[in-house]
Amino acid sequence: MTEEFAALLEQLAEGREAALTRTVDGRLYTRRFARPERLILLGAGHVSQAVAELAAKLEFAVTVVDDRPEFANRTRFPDAAEIVCDDFASAIRALRIRPLDYVCVITRGHRFDGDCLRAILPGEEMPYYLGMIGSRRRTAVQLKLLEEEGFDPERIRSVHTPIGIPIKALTPMEIAVSIAAELILARRSRPTDESYLERTDADEALLRFAADTQTPKAMLLVLESRGSTPAKTGSMMIVDKAGRSAGTIGGGCCEAEALRKAERLIGTGRAEVVDADLSNEVAADEGMACGGSLKILVEDISG
Repeated sequence: MTEEFAALLEQLAEGREAALTRTVDGRLYTRRFARPERLILLGAGHVSQAVAELAAKLEFAVTVVDDRPEFANRTRFPDAAEIVCDDFASAIRALRIRPLDYVCVITRGHRFDGDCLRAILPGEEMPYYLGMIGSRRRTAVQLKLLEEEGFDPERIRSVHTPIGIPIKALTPMEIAVSIAAELILARRSRPTDESYLERTDADEALLRFAADTQTPKAMLLVLESRGSTPAKTGSMMIVDKAGRSAGTIGGGCCEAEALRKAERLIGTGRAEVVDADLSNEVAADEGMACGGSLKILVEDISG
């Protein structure tokens, strides 16, 4: 079973989303693992500054690109995960755009916007979201020119332009709000499956602990959560025979009950489901407004 977790780590290292699936009582549950979505801002002007600030708060991993060192620097973009000072075409090639990326073309002029699109459109992979700033007339002319140059019409039509939700924005921050709103809309419009659990964070320390073959371990995975409970579905914990652990399923009495089950299951090759109920009295002791319940898969993953 530890090979399964090693494979998840490998997929994440390749920039892909990974998934762990389990069927319990005839129902499929999928726990996705994904790093924060990468948002590439092509251009480091005032609008990009405001977008970077909002996007970081929305848990995007922001990369800023500009060929001017006085613009592409940590002072202007303190919340950026990465800052690239290079010409746009070279930077785009080096960044190797992936299918889960979001890209905003917000350069200082339509010539540079065109350079960016000419570098992105023929790429091996297209980003999940690609938006370009500019007036409706100017962007239409730009896209028509690219089509005449022979770029794929379907890819050209995928460009969100004019960028952002139409809210009559004028100031850089207002424009950034409209762009951030469109990024949220794109994020929430991704196809979903009813088997997906809520938590999707890529806790690589937890996965490395699970993949380690030195000691037998058990996995605790929250499959269902009802009422006022301390954990979302997809909350996950790995524990070994010595009591060492990574991750959490919310703490408190629910976690303690599942850990007792895990201690008995480690090394048996078995899996069981724990239905942890919080009465109103127990919930009050836990500092919760009302009771709830968790359905937790406890599974030996020793191999």
